Amino acid sequence: MFMIKIQLLLTLTSQLRLERPLDPCAVCLPTVQAIRGDDITVRSYKVESRITSRFAHTTVRSSVVNSGSKAQSIGFNVQIPKRAFITNFTMNVNGITFVGSVKEKTVARNLYAQARARGKAAGIVRANSQDMETFKTEVHVPPGSNIEFELHYQEMMHRRLGFYEHSLYLQPGRLVPQFQVDVYVFEPKGISMVQTPNTLGVQFTELIKVTSTKDKAHIVFKPNLQQQRKCDNCTDSAIDGIFTVKYDVTRDSNAGELQVSDGHFVHFFAPSNLSPLPKNIVFVIDVSGSMWGVKMKQTVEAMQAILDDLTVDDHFSIVDFNHNVRCWSEELVPGSSIQIADAKKYIQSIKPNGGTNINEALMRAVQMLVRASNQGLIDPRSVSMVILVSDGDPTVGEIKLSTIQKNVKRVMREEFSLFSLGIGFDVDYDFLERIAMENRGMAQRIYANHDAAEQLRTFYSQVSSPLLRRITIQFPEDSVSDVTQNRFDKYFSGSELVVAGKVLPSESNTLTSFTTASAVNTDTAELDMELAKQQHSFTGFARQMWAYLTIKQLISERSLAATAAKKRKITQRIMSLAVEHQFVTPLTALLVESEDAKERLLADTPRDPKHGCCSVVYQPPPWVQMTTPAPPSQAEKGPEEWTLPQKVTLVDNDPHFIVHLPGSNMDVCFNIDSKPGHILNLVSDSGTGLVVNGQLISSKQAHKSKVSTYFGTVSVYYQPDGISVTVAFTSRLTLSRLCFRVRISIVKDSHVTVTINNNIQVMVLLHRVWKKHPVSVDFLGIYIPNDNQYSPLVHGLIGQFSREPEVSVYDIHEGVDPLKKQATMEVKGNKLQVTRGWQKDYRRDKRHGSNVYCWFIHNSGKGFIDGHYTDYIVPYLNSFLQTL
Repeated sequence: MFMIKIQLLLTLTSQLRLERPLDPCAVCLPTVQAIRGDDITVRSYKVESRITSRFAHTTVRSSVVNSGSKAQSIGFNVQIPKRAFITNFTMNVNGITFVGSVKEKTVARNLYAQARARGKAAGIVRANSQDMETFKTEVHVPPGSNIEFELHYQEMMHRRLGFYEHSLYLQPGRLVPQFQVDVYVFEPKGISMVQTPNTLGVQFTELIKVTSTKDKAHIVFKPNLQQQRKCDNCTDSAIDGIFTVKYDVTRDSNAGELQVSDGHFVHFFAPSNLSPLPKNIVFVIDVSGSMWGVKMKQTVEAMQAILDDLTVDDHFSIVDFNHNVRCWSEELVPGSSIQIADAKKYIQSIKPNGGTNINEALMRAVQMLVRASNQGLIDPRSVSMVILVSDGDPTVGEIKLSTIQKNVKRVMREEFSLFSLGIGFDVDYDFLERIAMENRGMAQRIYANHDAAEQLRTFYSQVSSPLLRRITIQFPEDSVSDVTQNRFDKYFSGSELVVAGKVLPSESNTLTSFTTASAVNTDTAELDMELAKQQHSFTGFARQMWAYLTIKQLISERSLAATAAKKRKITQRIMSLAVEHQFVTPLTALLVESEDAKERLLADTPRDPKHGCCSVVYQPPPWVQMTTPAPPSQAEKGPEEWTLPQKVTLVDNDPHFIVHLPGSNMDVCFNIDSKPGHILNLVSDSGTGLVVNGQLISSKQAHKSKVSTYFGTVSVYYQPDGISVTVAFTSRLTLSRLCFRVRISIVKDSHVTVTINNNIQVMVLLHRVWKKHPVSVDFLGIYIPNDNQYSPLVHGLIGQFSREPEVSVYDIHEGVDPLKKQATMEVKGNKLQVTRGWQKDYRRDKRHGSNVYCWFIHNSGKGFIDGHYTDYIVPYLNSFLQTL
C-alpha cells in the first residue's frame, strides 16, 4: 500500500532564494525531495511550453525512483504563475495511474470527502492570491517504487514594454541525468525578435540553443550531468535561477491582427509609431509611519526617475498623506525642469509618521484633476490619471473600505483612471484592485525588498506613454457571438489589447474586424490548416484563450457585483465555463483519482489567500476510519454530559465574536456589521463535512441611527449523513435526519447542543426578551469549543481560528475612554489599532452574563479574519463556504 498526499503551499517572495521578486510569468521547475530520508533517484526533469499566438500550454514532468531500502515520502514541487489556470495533474505510482478532472467545487469536495471517509488516499492542493504559488505533491511509497508526475497549466502571454516574456524558475536541487527545458513558439504572422537574456548564469549561456525561422522558434536548454555541477567534483546542482525567453511578433499594420481557429477568433491590437498623448498625473503617496525605512527610501528613489520622465507637455502634482493630507502644489503644473527639481526636493524631505487617511487623499487628488479640467488648463486630448502608492489599510478618517470605494467611484470622471500600487503584504491588495478596476485602471503588488524601486519604475513605464483613448474593436453583428471585452479606455505603448469570441456559421470564409478607422479581415479556415502542419503548436489555443479571457473578466465582475443575485449568476457562469474548458479556478477544483476511483485526491483553492496557508497534510482521524461506529449506550448521561469546556469561541448579542486563543491565553473580539437576512458562515469544514451557518435578524427599530443585528436562525449540517439541525425561534428545532453519529441535547428554553462523532460540539443558546420590548428581539448565541477536532480544511469566521494565528500586542496606552486602553496588535502581517474592552458570556448567567475581557478589532474584524467579512456570506443555511 502507498499513501498519497497533495497540497499547495504559499511561497512568499521573501522565502525564495532570489535577488528580486519572481515575474508573474515564472514557473518553477519541479523540485523532488525526500521528505524523510534521501535515498531517491531522479531519472528526469522535463518542462515543455508550447506558445501559440500568445497562449501558452506548459507541461512539467518528472520521473523518480525510491532507491532506498525503506519506504519514504517523496515531494514534487512546482511554482506556477498566479494568472495561470491548472488544467490537469496526473501521476503514476507503481503502475497505478491517477488522472485529474475539473469539477464544480462542491461536487469535487463531496467526492473527496466520500473517499476520505472510506479511509482512501486524499489530500489538497491550495492556491493563494500572490503572484506565485507552489504546487506540492507528496507520495509515500515503499522501496523500489517508480513515480511519474505530470502537471499541466495554461496562461495567456501579456505584452509589456514591447515584448512577451516567458520565464521558468529552475531549482532542481540536485543533479538530474535527463534534464531538459523546451519552449516552442509559433506565431502565424511572424516573429520579429526572440531573446534569451542571461538570467540563469553566465556558465549556462552557451548551453541555451535558439533556433528560429520566420514564424517559429525553439529554445532548448539541455545540460548534461557534468554541466549541471557547481564544480568539477561537486554533487550539488548549479542550476538555480530564472530561465527567460522574450519575443515579439511581426505586425503588418496598425489595424491589428485577427486569427480564427477551432470556431473561435482572437483579435490582437498593438499599434505603433504613434505619438504619445500628453498626460496629467497626480501621484498620491502614503507617508504613514509604516512606510518608514526601506519602503520610503525606495519610493523616493523610484519617484526621482519617474519625475525625470515627465515632459513639458505633461502636467502633474503630488499628494502625500498620513493622518493628514498635504499637496506639494494645489494645482497641476507643467513638467518643466524647474518644477521637477522642486518636486524632487519635496519628496526627499518627507519623514513618514502617523496614520493612513486614504479616503481624503484620493478625494483631493481627483478634485485637482476636476478643477484643472473645468478651468480648461489641460489639453482635451490628454490622459488624466491618479497613481496611488500605499502599504497599509486606512486607519484615519473614513476607514470603511466599501465607503471609500463608493466615494472614489462617485467623484471620478469617465476620462480619469486610477492605478493602485500596494507595497508589501500588509496592504489589502484586493481593495486596491477593486478601486482600480472600477475606475479604468489596474493594480499591482510591489514586493517590499531591495528591488522595490525598480518594480515601481517598471510599473510606471507601462502606463507612462498613452497612445490612444477610448478604443472599440467591432465585428459584424451576424458573424460573431460571446465576445469578450471590446471597449478599452486607453492603450499604452508596448502593450496589447486582446478581444476573443466565437465565430458564427456563415457562407463567407472571411471574418472582418473594425478598429477606429481601420479594418482587418482573415480567412476562417486558413489558420487551422496551418496549425495542423506544426508539430509543436497548441491547436486549441483560440478556444482556450477565449475561455481564459472570459473567465478572468467574469471573476473581476464577480468581485464588483452589486447584488448577491448578480454574484450568483456570474458564479454559475464561471463554474460552467471552467468545467467545460477544464480550468482550476477559485470556484472549481481538480479531482485526481485512480482509474478504478478507489483512491481520490483534491486540488482546491485556499481558505486564507491574503496570508497563504500552512503546510497542512490531512491525516484521516480515527472516527472517520471506523466502519461501524457503536450507537450511544442507553446508560449514557443526560444533557449535562454535553457541558462545554470553560474556554470557547462564541458569538452572541449584536453579533459579538469572542475568539479565544489558547496559545496566547488571549481573547480577541470583533463585531460583524452585516445586514438582516444575510447568512454568515461560522464553520465550514469540507474535510469532516460539517457546516455551521447563522442567519441575521434585526432589532425592531433603529437604535441611535444603527440597526442592531442578531442571529435568529442557526443551522448545523453534517454532510456525510445528510443531517441538518436548524434552531430558530419560529420553528424551535428542525431535524432533517438523525443517526447515532450526531447527538442532540435539548434543555427547554435554555440551549441546544449538537455533538458530532464525539469530537465536535456546537451549543446554541436561546435568549428571550419581553415580547413588548420596543427594540429588542429574541435571538441566539453560538458557543463552540476550541478543542473541536476539525480537519485542516476547516475555515469560516470561527473555524479559521482552529489554526491559531501568531498575535502580539504592544504599545499599550490610555485611550480616549480612560477605562479602555488602546494598543497595537500584529497578526497575519497586519498592524491593527485595538481597544481593550469586554463582552458577555451567557452560558452560566443567561440574564446578566459574565464579562470576557478582550482586545477589540474594529471595522468588522478586518485584518484579523481572512479577507473581508462579506466573503463569509453564503446563499443558503446549509451552504459550504465557496472560497476566500
